[in-house]
Amino acid sequence: MPRKSTSVDMTAMCDVAFLLLSFFILTTKFKSEDSVSVVTPKSVSTKPAEEKNVVMITMNKDGKTYFSVGDNAEDEKRDIIDAVNETKALNLTDQEKQAFVRSGTMVGVPFSMLKGFLALSQEQATKYNEKAPGIPLDSANNELATWMAAANHAFTGSKMTLLVKGDNNAKYPTFKGVIDAFKKNEIFKFSMITDPEGVPEGTALSAKRASGAKED
Repeated sequence: MPRKSTSVDMTAMCDVAFLLLSFFILTTKFKSEDSVSVVTPKSVSTKPAEEKNVVMITMNKDGKTYFSVGDNAEDEKRDIIDAVNETKALNLTDQEKQAFVRSGTMVGVPFSMLKGFLALSQEQATKYNEKAPGIPLDSANNELATWMAAANHAFTGSKMTLLVKGDNNAKYPTFKGVIDAFKKNEIFKFSMITDPEGVPEGTALSAKRASGAKED
């Protein structure tokens, strides 16, 4: 019998492909632009920063300090803002607390301004952060220590990933204030966020990587 060419109906396959494409487009959560511009220093480290249970301290070039918590730790965010509200008697409303929990919130104001800051819309808060005064780090009034105490308590029973993101031109007094806030809460381990670059040729680290040896 004469052979006939095989015909495959690809209509169903195209439908599935477009359904999957639509699903990923609708469910993908794009990373928002940082509301505070920071130029991190260069490093040759290849270890990526962890993204779970993140508490980040950001320092810009003007010496302003900001506090934020990763969006995947909503329960811990609620615990933190509840603790701060109670400790400092801020009388925050449920709506203002929810503003702290929402995605991408970064706090860079003293407690005396926190209520007004959380009353802003997300767009207004993002625009305001560049001109925000920052969290006070004075030795007599280190408010970051209160934020860190609340974070420590919120992450009890789970590992808190503490990251410090500092501008390359950040001043030492700002960094010292951040470290003092950590010490007051007996926090001695954190990671610095840097801008990775290639290892210079001819260095000991370059030779170590070329040999495949395990890095410390």
